Amino acid sequence: MEEQRKSREMEELEGKVRELEKIAGTLGDVPDEELADTLAGAVELLGEINARIEARVEAAGEESREADSLLSGVDFGPFDEALEDLERRERSPGGPRP
Repeated sequence: MEEQRKSREMEELEGKVRELEKIAGTLGDVPDEELADTLAGAVELLGEINARIEARVEAAGEESREADSLLSGVDFGPFDEALEDLERRERSPGGPRP
């Protein structure tokens, strides 16, 4: 469900970018009297694109903060001890060889 939403949002964002590219490609052909309105439309599109990107960055930051919060509660002590023990055995003369 979440992946579908993200995929849909990305498609919408790509559509806005294509629309902006289309406007940029036609700027040379726009009559002077329509140029201000055309540029205003481009600025509006840029604002929408920026808002969507900022929302995605904020969501990613929130997910990262949640992951950090979860990981801060995990006790890695036993894992670290086992890893240190394995490394000591590998360094010892009779230890396992790769």
